[in-house]
Amino acid sequence: MWSLLLMGLAGLLIGGALSFRQQKSPRWVQIVFYVLAAMSLFAAYLFTLSDV
Repeated sequence: MWSLLLMGLAGLLIGGALSFRQQKSPRWVQIVFYVLAAMSLFAAYLFTLSDV
């Protein structure tokens, strides 16, 4: 259950990063969003390992 929520959060974060890219926001804001999305996907992966 948590893994699905974290994957959804990662999708929202990636969408936010792409939106900030179109708005010509600072590069560090985009990088932060991408890093948080990667961390969310990694956490979702770890949750799927613990379900086994």
